[in-house]
Amino acid sequence: MSEQQTERYEPQAIEEKWQARWAADGAFVVPNPPPGTPKASGKHTYVLEMLPYPSGELHMGHVKNYTLGDVVAHFRRRNGFSVLRPMGYDAFGLPAENAAIKEGGHPGTVTRRNIARIREQMQRMGWSIDWSRELSTCEPEYYRWTQWLFLRFFEKGLAYQREAAVNWCPNDQTVLANEQVVEGCCERCGAEVEARSLEQWFFKITDYAQALLDEMELIEDWPERVLTMQRNWIGRSEGAQVQFHCRSLGVDVPVFTTRPDTLFGATFFVLAPEHPLVAQLVAGSEHEAEVLAYARKAAGRSTVERQEKGKDGVFTGHTVTNPVTGREIPVWVADYVLMGYGTGAIMAVPAHDERDFAFAEQYGLAIDRVITPAGVGEPGGPEEPALPYVSSSERDLLVNSGAYDGLSSPEGKKAVVAALAERGQGEETINFRLRDWLLSRQRYWGCPIPIVHCESCGIVPVPDDQLPVVLPDVTDFLPKGRSPLAAAEEWVATTCPTCGGPARRETDTMDTFVDSSWYYIRYADAQNHDAAWDRSTVDYWLPVNQYIGGIEHAILHLLYSRFFVKVLNDLGLVGFREPFARLFTQGMIYRHGAKMSKSKGNVVSPDEMIARYGADATRLYILFMGPAEQDAEWQDTGVEGAFRFLNRLWRAVLEAAEQPADGPAGPGDTPLVRAAHRATHKVTDDIGRRFQFNTPIAAVMELVNELTGHASEPGARFAAETAVSLVQPYAPHLAEELWARLGHTTPSYSAPWPVADPALLTSDTFELVLQVNGKVRDRVEAAVGLANEELVALAKASEKVQAHLAGVTIRKEIVVPGKLVNLVVG
Repeated sequence: MSEQQTERYEPQAIEEKWQARWAADGAFVVPNPPPGTPKASGKHTYVLEMLPYPSGELHMGHVKNYTLGDVVAHFRRRNGFSVLRPMGYDAFGLPAENAAIKEGGHPGTVTRRNIARIREQMQRMGWSIDWSRELSTCEPEYYRWTQWLFLRFFEKGLAYQREAAVNWCPNDQTVLANEQVVEGCCERCGAEVEARSLEQWFFKITDYAQALLDEMELIEDWPERVLTMQRNWIGRSEGAQVQFHCRSLGVDVPVFTTRPDTLFGATFFVLAPEHPLVAQLVAGSEHEAEVLAYARKAAGRSTVERQEKGKDGVFTGHTVTNPVTGREIPVWVADYVLMGYGTGAIMAVPAHDERDFAFAEQYGLAIDRVITPAGVGEPGGPEEPALPYVSSSERDLLVNSGAYDGLSSPEGKKAVVAALAERGQGEETINFRLRDWLLSRQRYWGCPIPIVHCESCGIVPVPDDQLPVVLPDVTDFLPKGRSPLAAAEEWVATTCPTCGGPARRETDTMDTFVDSSWYYIRYADAQNHDAAWDRSTVDYWLPVNQYIGGIEHAILHLLYSRFFVKVLNDLGLVGFREPFARLFTQGMIYRHGAKMSKSKGNVVSPDEMIARYGADATRLYILFMGPAEQDAEWQDTGVEGAFRFLNRLWRAVLEAAEQPADGPAGPGDTPLVRAAHRATHKVTDDIGRRFQFNTPIAAVMELVNELTGHASEPGARFAAETAVSLVQPYAPHLAEELWARLGHTTPSYSAPWPVADPALLTSDTFELVLQVNGKVRDRVEAAVGLANEELVALAKASEKVQAHLAGVTIRKEIVVPGKLVNLVVG
């Protein structure tokens, strides 16, 4: 073996060498087409992973996410596509600000330091990123355009301010959108959420509720689980809006119900404590003090507590009229009714709702059965069910419902609503669970809202030519329950753009999900200093062809981004309706049975793995752990195994590199050549069609196993080149080095992807399993197409089989063509 072949595989030196070469060559920089280039011209694709929060360093979840994207990008690039693959940082918002507070530093200083560190880690991983498009959402050159977009929403009536009952996180000291509350707790820190009433800014996402449902049909390929989560969150319900008249105030109070067939069973009426009618009802009455005290107390309870505790409430002293019975029913205030759902008022039907039933029993309110299963009271029919009976079977019948008795539940719904509509007391309607997106945050580290408040002119947008409204550099940025910006008096005091009089800037900042709802568009035209983007450029690249990220963003980032694109399309700013054509959600990385986290002490640092085994081994293992969409358990021995495989590949290729290059006729038809074509077919199909990432690695390993020890055999050099070519998306540094050692002068990342020859995918032989009485005794190579008699003869010729045939009689010969021979003896 030559001196070159004994050379050790030194991943760190090889990786540093090629990373420097790629950077110097601008290897993965992709220029934009000339303005006006039609989308249909050329082969181009946009591969993107969700951008990271720079609240710390990269972890193994990031490594999995971005390595997935890198494999896809390399595969498509080498299949002739111009690949856009940028990177940026979701740098505003709670994660970055809380990390800075914990450390004791300024959010700007800590965030920018973390960005520099993350960039360094990414480059050490060798990911093929177009760094010329790098952006950070906390920089004025980016958030200038976030503010510009806010103003476009404001002009269209989709951004507005109002006082509202909001979700308050006592730990983060800020308001949360409904989507950021999970089972009554802050989705970020886990603290129980409280209710408060504050003046807040909203995006009117509810205007797009139906479009968000209908236009799922435009999406090319998303996990059904994500689409289902969005459908459930949007929560489209068909039902009726029914007017209950309050005589004492002379107003109608609307209620949305999906069960108008139960209206005859509505025996009391409940308002949410935050309902604006509550204060009017009790003003100056004997109930005022008690009701208002209860409402204040309810505002301090978390959503979870309000939904799970025992049902309590207070009587207002008023009634409303049940529109189908004419009966006056009492109006209560109870905190199990939430202002954020429906109209903030419910008709209580205790016989057929568990919460209403518990409340009615506690306060001695009437409980009237109006729905019963079909057949009750008939011979052999079901017994009358105990209350509350909450079934919604289409076979249920109306009872105690006047002229509607005997109608089925569906028939009753239609008939009752039709009668209400004739009297102007109700109508069929559609309700959505989705509520407008609350985007105000009472925190420092965020995009300033470009609005000023003038006593004369009211709410006034900042003119476009005065953008960006730059976030002031303050030293006292700790959360206090109001925006820290309110204390920056010199910044707050300004001039009204309309009348020139004194005005005050808006001091709330935007939710970080506003920043991330459009970043993927800015990437396409990141160096544009005159506009947020050129439409022809973004229409050329977008929608994103392949998006990769965690399923935890299904209801936040992904839903908000879809809303943003629909608005931008309606404004004529983009030519597409959905942001991401294909979505892949990767699984999480676990260690010692728990998700990796610093608090659990089970984190594995990418830097540590790179120092010990190199980036290529780390990349290879993170995708070899199992199907990429599934969670996987980290094993240190697995990285060692990946490193050992790369060593075997290194040695096998260097041995094969000493063989003469193939002549003009090519490598010929040999077992190694056929093995190379089979591996090419497998890897290409798995990545390109099946979107699988662990099985291609196994196919390359199998090829390397066949190559090992056979470097001097015909076709070895071809098999070695194929192995290097196929492993390149996973281990690009090693592939680049070996590609050069094989004599190539152009880089492997730009080499055409190998193509399998269908004629060479079949094998002339197969492995024949030899059994005696069902137990495997030997395995031999057999020619494809042998007759059964010849296969039996091969079995009987095996020395290992013969050892079990001595002194016995063969009673039966079982042949499974192409697989096995089983000799039954006795």
